[in-house]
Amino acid sequence: MPPEPSQDLAHLLSHAERRLVERLSAVLTQEGCSVEQWRVLSIAADGEGHPMTEIAEYALMPAPSMTKLVDRMVADNLVYRRADPADRRRVLLYLSDRGRVLHERTAHRVQAEQTRLLEAIDDHGELTRALSFLTVALAEKPSVRSGRKAERASSA
Repeated sequence: MPPEPSQDLAHLLSHAERRLVERLSAVLTQEGCSVEQWRVLSIAADGEGHPMTEIAEYALMPAPSMTKLVDRMVADNLVYRRADPADRRRVLLYLSDRGRVLHERTAHRVQAEQTRLLEAIDDHGELTRALSFLTVALAEKPSVRSGRKAERASSA
């Protein structure tokens, strides 16, 4: 008999994220792309140019690791760096033509896989909305007061 599903939100989210990244990785590997590269390509695809700190945050990577990844992507002619015209001290990252082709090609595969997954759970946008709300709620600092109330309620 399989174990009963966990009711621990952190465990459920971690487990789902791990499986989703494994699935995404399998799709991207067919195009010679890693999940981390995909995230860099995705944020840079808007053509606006993004600073490294923003890209690292979006890609969920520490800055030193992001710099090494971007260095490799520059060497592979997938992205390029340019000084920010508004602040010459800042460097912005853009997709190269080769990077845009890779992004467009992989975006179709990623979208198809996501659609299959959401159809499998009969989701019509609810999951994305709920996760977006959860992300915003988690960005807020926890209230010390609500923690004390919970402690008193559990000890009563």
